[in-house]
Amino acid sequence: MRADGTSINEIASISGTGFGVLAIIVGAERGWITRDQALDRVTTIVRTLSKAKRFHGAFAHFLHADTCEVIPFSPKDDGGDLVETAFLLQGLICAREYFSRPTLAETRFRSLAQDLITGVEWKWYTRRSDGPLWWHWSAKYRWCFDIAISGWNEALVCYVLAAGARQHSIDPVHYHQGWARSGAMINGNTYLGTVLPLGEPFGGPLFLSQYSFCCLDPRRLSDRYCDYRQQVEAHTRINYDYCQSKYPGTDLWGMTASDGPKGYKVHSPTQDNDVISPAAALSSFPVCPEEATAAARAFLSYADGKLVGRYGFVDAFSPGTGWIAQTHLAIDQGPVVAMLENYRSGVLWALFMGAPEVQRGLSRLGFTTSVQPDAQDHV
Repeated sequence: MRADGTSINEIASISGTGFGVLAIIVGAERGWITRDQALDRVTTIVRTLSKAKRFHGAFAHFLHADTCEVIPFSPKDDGGDLVETAFLLQGLICAREYFSRPTLAETRFRSLAQDLITGVEWKWYTRRSDGPLWWHWSAKYRWCFDIAISGWNEALVCYVLAAGARQHSIDPVHYHQGWARSGAMINGNTYLGTVLPLGEPFGGPLFLSQYSFCCLDPRRLSDRYCDYRQQVEAHTRINYDYCQSKYPGTDLWGMTASDGPKGYKVHSPTQDNDVISPAAALSSFPVCPEEATAAARAFLSYADGKLVGRYGFVDAFSPGTGWIAQTHLAIDQGPVVAMLENYRSGVLWALFMGAPEVQRGLSRLGFTTSVQPDAQDHV
């Protein structure tokens, strides 16, 4: 979407759709739209998605918004994308839990959503081994990308849903040997004065600690590898401190994957393209509310308000060159709404963590959640 609200193309992102469903729930909770309007919108979404081609239950990365035909993400990426699908499903699960009344309309929605949720053949995406889930599969190109879903990255929810699925579930060995790489995803080094439990040096782009945690509640969530409250907090703190050292006294911070002067790229302390993404800071409200508030004010005043588009802040900007994106991206806008609501009420965390497949997946993978946190107990 362009900053003025006009459409750029007819591409619909599957993960962006999942984040959009979360935003619709928040809209109903906040009274921006009525519950019936929200239900109508999510019902339209699942009815439309039920027409789309699936690849052993997984959706493609991009679909045509009108026809639901697959739009290849790249020349050979024309099939199932398991991680994109997981981000869609976390939105659908939250909506299924939210629209729980015994009315005919809500019952119909739950049935449609459940068909999409249970249709993913998670076990098949292990390629019949005891290793990881695999990211992509194409009917034409098969496993040509050969990309394992291995941690630490944004895809933790993929393994939780795969382990907790009623059908086609994976065994815990795939999580421990595939995702955790038998402990090799552990970091433990110190960056800018902060110890990082998991992942790459300096933590990487912030979406790695945001996408799954739009629905997975990291408060008091831990397993044999990590306390996830500490992971999310450390990753964010490193990103913040790095940006503050580069742009001192500005309150400008937040590096993730976003638009840039040379197109969509990953931005992080180790891939510094002089690009700040407002969504990265604003999706960090549950972790660093004071720093996120200061960033929001700085974004509002930057360049006399030129960062503000029709649907909020534009996707990114470059403080060094003055470049400003003219786009809104669903995978950045959606997490902002989700994380702000989680900061305020925790409603999305509560919906998702209470879902039976999520509870089952966490239990099977050896997670502990200790005492259920209070809604105001921020990360």
